[in-house]
Amino acid sequence: MKYLLSFAGVLVAILLLIRFMPTAPINPVLPIGPQKEVNGHNSEIPTAADTEMKEEEEAGEANVKSSSSIAPATPGQTYGTAVTPAGAVPMSALNAALGTRDSAQVKLVAKASAVCQAKGCWMTLPTADGQQMRVRFRDYAFFVPKDLSGHDVVVSGWAYRETVSVADQQHYLRDAGKPENEIAAITQPKQELNFLADGVLVQK
Repeated sequence: MKYLLSFAGVLVAILLLIRFMPTAPINPVLPIGPQKEVNGHNSEIPTAADTEMKEEEEAGEANVKSSSSIAPATPGQTYGTAVTPAGAVPMSALNAALGTRDSAQVKLVAKASAVCQAKGCWMTLPTADGQQMRVRFRDYAFFVPKDLSGHDVVVSGWAYRETVSVADQQHYLRDAGKPENEIAAITQPKQELNFLADGVLVQK
């Protein structure tokens, strides 16, 4: 009987201790998804969410100088990370570099055909099949001069395929100063080959 009472006393003490002991909150461990791998690299590959052009995002980039303060395009000038011509391939070699992948890291040389006239936040390069490849700049960390059109440039970064929404297509046309009837004619999303540049070199 004495042992039974002792056991009951210990059990009550344990239950009281559990009842009144403060417990630390339990933080769930979130699963970490697999890194996206392209061309054998764990990389910051553009996704549809990353590459959507939003006016609000552009307006929020207060740390980037206005294009009006960027000096006219000058041969040898670099924007963004340092870029050299070494290893750059012509636009005609882009399809071979990309192959069947959705994206590929590459350095290209081409003649700029258009530049955003709002602030220099994108430019276009003509592809071998007569299309225009839009070049944007990673994290809006830099812009290019509005007079860059017609200059030979070297761009270093990622070429990728994406579906561009109607709103983004119209946004680009407004930036380029196109008439409203041309802008209103855009009614369908469009599959495009585009480029996210880390750096741009003006060659000539």
